[in-house]
Amino acid sequence: MTDQAHDYPGERLGLPREGSGSIARLGRRVGALFVDYGAAYLISGFFGWDPLAILAIFAAIQIVFIPTLQGSPGHRIFGLRLVRLDGAWTGLWRPVVRTLLLIVVVPAVIWDADQRGLHDKAAGTILLRA
Repeated sequence: MTDQAHDYPGERLGLPREGSGSIARLGRRVGALFVDYGAAYLISGFFGWDPLAILAIFAAIQIVFIPTLQGSPGHRIFGLRLVRLDGAWTGLWRPVVRTLLLIVVVPAVIWDADQRGLHDKAAGTILLRA
């Protein structure tokens, strides 16, 4: 049995079409990623721009800021917040799982009908407009 067709991402989750609480769209997600990765790249200059340092700093940014600010600096700059699917605080383990999968890249570029990447599905999180 298949789900019925939905008009917009997040409709089957009970989320609004647009505005606060709606699914974060691709443009904002990519912008946030560039901000966070750019910050990690700049900070990695202290470590000789080592690629592993860039990934470690990027991961640290995600893991520290998601539970404390409901999103990374890039998320917050682009008006996004990361919450559990039920809208509650992400806790501490979800940002770790999500970030490890995000670093692998593949889960982040495979989405469902609600534009949730596999990294968000595995962590039970959802990226919304603030």
